[in-house]
Amino acid sequence: MLKIALESLGCSKNLVDAEIMMGILNKKGYKLVGEFSEADVIIVNTCGFIESAKQESIDTILDLSEYKTKGNLKILIVTGCLAQRYAEELKSEIPEIDAIVGTGSYQNIDEILNGLKEEKHIISLNDIEFAYNEELPRYISTPSHMAYLKIGEGCDNRCTYCIIPKLRGNYRSRKIEDIVREAKDLASRGVKEVVVIAQDTTKYGCDLYGKEMLPELLEELTNIEGLKWIRVMYSYPESITEELVKVIKKHDNICNYFDMPIQHASNRILKLMNRRTTQEDIFSKIEMIRKHIPDATIRTTIIVGFPGETEEDFRQVVEFAKKAKFDRLGAFAYSREEDTPADKLPNHLEEEVKNERKDTLMLVQQEISQELNSAKVGNVYEVLVEEQIEDKVYIGRTQGDAEEIDSIVYVKSEKKLNVGDFVIVKINSALEYDLMGDVVNELA
Repeated sequence: MLKIALESLGCSKNLVDAEIMMGILNKKGYKLVGEFSEADVIIVNTCGFIESAKQESIDTILDLSEYKTKGNLKILIVTGCLAQRYAEELKSEIPEIDAIVGTGSYQNIDEILNGLKEEKHIISLNDIEFAYNEELPRYISTPSHMAYLKIGEGCDNRCTYCIIPKLRGNYRSRKIEDIVREAKDLASRGVKEVVVIAQDTTKYGCDLYGKEMLPELLEELTNIEGLKWIRVMYSYPESITEELVKVIKKHDNICNYFDMPIQHASNRILKLMNRRTTQEDIFSKIEMIRKHIPDATIRTTIIVGFPGETEEDFRQVVEFAKKAKFDRLGAFAYSREEDTPADKLPNHLEEEVKNERKDTLMLVQQEISQELNSAKVGNVYEVLVEEQIEDKVYIGRTQGDAEEIDSIVYVKSEKKLNVGDFVIVKINSALEYDLMGDVVNELA
């Protein structure tokens, strides 16, 4: 039986697609392996969102294609957003690729692999508006204590810089009962943290139920035994309602964590981005969240160097960051993407200017983060243990930290801890982004 290895790049939503592909192939009896050198088949699940992600995808494809000469590799399959967007270019530029599978075709991965026995160079670009098949198996690749829970596919927001709707289609919500069934299954497998994801989680239900249903969905998820943390990602500020905040406040097992990508703070640029909000609206949302949940963690992302961004527009971003004091902030230099409305705008900025602005904003955030972290010294937090790094020293994270993208807590413990344990930690020192502390007592 063929041995299959998979590399998934890009976002967590893409990773869920990869896990479904692995689930399908595992069920068909293929052997999944972790070493590329052993694999007969390598699948590269690509990202095509911004220039750096596209480049990483291409580099990974080229690197792994070398196993055709130095390993056992017989079949190289490229899937995901880059495959959807540049199928013909990939076919002509990288002849080592045997199959190119778009975002609407990953559910047929076993048939495509079967088809490669008869023919080489398959391109499968099925309808990106496909309905989610609830019967498909999923092979969870994240640490055993956490998993992603995808509640919808596609996006209706049409931000001018973003290609996602063209690669993933319009917003399509899964039914509440199907999501709850999957979450129960994850909990029964020992998953303690589920991360609720979609291109925009706050729009959940609009297409299916005629209104935003994230609060109702969360209420259902809180009843599932074994789920200790429910984390919500990618919430657009305009749809974070008081109702949603109150549901998050009410339940101990929903993390007081708001991932709210604002993307900018100048009203002029927000309009050019086709964001349906203003600086004033965003700030009132932040105040509303903190009024109800004073210790809420608010994370955001900001794009600097958007076409036409002036010094004044950028100054407004910096001032807003200082005023809002986000707990977490990621800054990205605008990436020019063909086939997007923003690409056609005048006054594109030099890369040097974009990168300077990104560095300036991150230095401002670094100071804010240091100040917020220093205030946490002496506090006590519940920490999820994720890794042992040396004798009696572990790495973990609090409710305020999403896996892989946020800060960590260095934890000292006299007692042996296991990955996936929850412990109570007293913070004794703070770094710019990370915290350090000692276990004060184990959780029951």
